Amino acid sequence: MTKIDFYVVSPTGRGNRYQLACRVADKARRNGHRVVVHVPSEEEARHLDRLLWTFSDDSFVPHARVEKGDPVLNPILIGDVQHASGEHDVLINLAREVPGCFARFERLAECVDNEPGVREASRDRYRFYRDRGYPLTSHEIT
Repeated sequence: MTKIDFYVVSPTGRGNRYQLACRVADKARRNGHRVVVHVPSEEEARHLDRLLWTFSDDSFVPHARVEKGDPVLNPILIGDVQHASGEHDVLINLAREVPGCFARFERLAECVDNEPGVREASRDRYRFYRDRGYPLTSHEIT
């Protein structure tokens, strides 16, 4: 059963869910995991792609777009999870909806910030997972 972690930027915390997703993805990659970062739009995919090039001054984070990069060479893929059919390790969700195929992954990380509507949508997803018996853990990020 998929283990689900909610990473929530505290109301006084710095950063947003995109920066948080970069940190979570990089940590998972360094621990030997493959990661898919699910984003709901092309614009958000481009934003995250640029951010992964610049968020860390002391390391390169190998990544590619789901449909454009070689998954063998890139442990982090960005895009619509539906197009990453061969991936089953870690899924990071940046969409407001529950990803349709999240249950095929070992872990799901929900990254939540204080943008209007994002926190409320995350509560709906939390209830969805809880009501179906998935193991949930929450982490407040300052």
